[in-house]
Amino acid sequence: MKTPATFYHAGCSVCVEAERQVAQALDPARYEVEVVHLGEQSGRIDEAARAGVKSVPALVIGGAPFHINFGAELSALRG
Repeated sequence: MKTPATFYHAGCSVCVEAERQVAQALDPARYEVEVVHLGEQSGRIDEAARAGVKSVPALVIGGAPFHINFGAELSALRG
């Protein structure tokens, strides 16, 4: 069974580069990767918050959040 990995981002240049460098580097044989663009899928912001995401870009692997660099606080995406 593959480990779920969700990459949350907001579409900024920091986020796009992190997706390219980090999320796409995960072994597809081990991880089921989902990329969520919170700027386009704002209905999933609460989901990201419940997963422990404080800022984007962030990668949640197996329920553990990992914050990558700093693009924007999650609260700033709520509009």
